Amino acid sequence: MTTSQIAQDALVQGQGILRLAPNWVPRSFCIPGRRLKLHPDDYYALGGERGGIDERWFSSATPADNGPLTGKNEGLSMVVFQDGSSSRQITLRDAIDELKGEIIGHRLWDEYGKWPAYSKFFDNKGPLPHHIHQPDDYAAKVGQLGKPEAYYFPPQMNNYGADFPYTFFGCEPGTTKDQILQCLKNFTKGDNKITNFSKAYRLDPGTGWDVPAGILHAPGSLCTFEPQRASDVFAMYQSVVNHQVVPEELLWKDSPEEKRGDYEYLIEVLDWEANVDPNFVENHFMEPLSIFSSAQEIQENGYDEKWIAYRNTAYSATELTVLPGRTVTVKNAACYSLIMMQGHGALGAWPIETPTMIRFGQLTHDEYFVTESTAREGVTIHNPSRTDPIVMLKTFGPENPDWVAAFA
Repeated sequence: MTTSQIAQDALVQGQGILRLAPNWVPRSFCIPGRRLKLHPDDYYALGGERGGIDERWFSSATPADNGPLTGKNEGLSMVVFQDGSSSRQITLRDAIDELKGEIIGHRLWDEYGKWPAYSKFFDNKGPLPHHIHQPDDYAAKVGQLGKPEAYYFPPQMNNYGADFPYTFFGCEPGTTKDQILQCLKNFTKGDNKITNFSKAYRLDPGTGWDVPAGILHAPGSLCTFEPQRASDVFAMYQSVVNHQVVPEELLWKDSPEEKRGDYEYLIEVLDWEANVDPNFVENHFMEPLSIFSSAQEIQENGYDEKWIAYRNTAYSATELTVLPGRTVTVKNAACYSLIMMQGHGALGAWPIETPTMIRFGQLTHDEYFVTESTAREGVTIHNPSRTDPIVMLKTFGPENPDWVAAFA
């Protein structure tokens, strides 16, 4: 059976909704926070040399950039087609390449020629190093796209905050470029103390932050839902974090070969004014915003949908809650990916459920991709529970028309 046939059959089988397999990604410089619902024996399923699994990527057509040991299709989501008693899988990237606008809509396909966003759970026991994602102009120098991203801290994934539930963002107003330059030059001399020039903010479940490319950030230890542009560029600017030494190669990751060793170049990559913004919280913090104006309206409609990522044109995200015992039809103007957070029931032709524990390699019914035409027609969701809501997180691509209408 050809890739094209599997893609078409999967689309027909799901009546416009593609079922996806869990997509686990390790990071050699991270210690898993163990909140991904992965079986305790499987966090090092790829071997100790690869590091622990502390990320799950959703609806990703973007390969992970994990160095020379990166596995085939690592980071790429797989579409599942149930063929009788067996299942067949192809990458979401291949499915979109075959069916184009039939999956993501002609607006996105004509402009980007691919699905230009994805999301992930990031789940680390401690903080990450202060680092950046290069803006477009600098990412292009190594053949990649810049990567803005957003954070949302799902309450269902954060029954504990792990080691350091605070995130450093940017630099304190008044910090000079020379001070950060000296930190970078001290990278190989031990702790370069770059966070001395930053501020840490407490992370609260049920809230989020917008992090454009070029802004220094050291994500804290809450399990984080991250909608982002389809890219995996970064550079670590902090040399020691949580008693772990950061390899120097990660300081120069995604710098052009001729710029390696040029510390002034690393300063140039920063969006300096955004980093020292005295109104950083006002410009980047995100409280969820309901599409409805009252609790009565939510009760009448049987569901609530809240914007949780809404400050960047490159992506947007919502949290959809279907009330117990209700069947609703929800319409959106663009395709989207979804991951289940709570409850069980039906999503169009598919069962949906929220697993308690997942084995590495096990298939689930908690992740789907909804095509644009199906999203526009409306997806019917049934919640059979008398007490438990269905909660899911949805990620949309660039300039989602619903987002444009609400925020542009």
